[in-house]
Amino acid sequence: MRTLVTGATGLVGNNVVRLLLERGERVRVLVRDPKSRSLAGLTVETVPGDVTDVSSVEQASQDVQRIVHAAAIVHLGWTGMERQWAVNVEGTRNVANAAMRHGAKLIHVSSVDALGLGTRERPGDEEQALPGAIECPYVITKRAAEQVILEQAAAGLDAVIVNPVYMLGPWDWKPSSGRMLLQLSSGAALMAPPGGNDFCDVRDVAAGILTAAERGQPGRRYILGGEPLSYLQAWQMFAEVLGVRKPFKTIWRPGLFIASRVGDLLTWWRGEEGDVNSAAIAMSRKPHHFSYRRAAEELDYAPRPAREAAEAAWKWFREYGYA
Repeated sequence: MRTLVTGATGLVGNNVVRLLLERGERVRVLVRDPKSRSLAGLTVETVPGDVTDVSSVEQASQDVQRIVHAAAIVHLGWTGMERQWAVNVEGTRNVANAAMRHGAKLIHVSSVDALGLGTRERPGDEEQALPGAIECPYVITKRAAEQVILEQAAAGLDAVIVNPVYMLGPWDWKPSSGRMLLQLSSGAALMAPPGGNDFCDVRDVAAGILTAAERGQPGRRYILGGEPLSYLQAWQMFAEVLGVRKPFKTIWRPGLFIASRVGDLLTWWRGEEGDVNSAAIAMSRKPHHFSYRRAAEELDYAPRPAREAAEAAWKWFREYGYA
């Protein structure tokens, strides 16, 4: 069986590629840079291009039985709607259309951010979540991309959606979510945001994606969840893994307000939005907790503790010179 992976140089896609190869399967990747060091030493077919280019998507989709669509722009902020819509929504449409034409099963990698919010007492699930999500371009486009998949599934496409929570682990080349560890590694963070998240290991997500490819029901979502932690709990645990000083309390509301204003001012001054901005800070105040019961029951999904994911990520960052 041959599997096409989009987003193969990113955290999720790269782990999926490596797991497929470990299982002895044939892998094709659609990448803008076939010489990316994230693919060095891997026996994969490469097709130059990206998901916004219909011709390269068509070429990459020929003679494949499965497509893992992990390509996306992930930026938590107010800017970049046009580019995120082109990649996250229209790129998904291109991949879905190609999967339909070639009769390939499609596994669309979304995010729990497309679903809404959830608390520890009332976790969200695939069918119902709490309102109040921050309507930034990332959330809007990931939600719209899911609608593209669901519409195509209703028209006969064999497609499933997976919604991972906050992922940590090896092969985070960009880096993406692992930036949180790198930013904390100085030990300068004395306070943490007041919200919370579920934390999981990207290797468990990769395994869940491949199980969804084998057993997932068409047109169905599967939350690939993890360990629920407040950001203070998570950052304190991360500090232990990193061997640095622990944050001791959550950030006061005035501090969040000041950070939001400063971040947005820097965006205006530089003409480029960084990680610290009012959208990202607003999201960090929210609880993002979800039930992965469906994935556990139907896909045998069983995530390892968040600490193991953080340890694996930190070990990888050190080995590859990021820290």
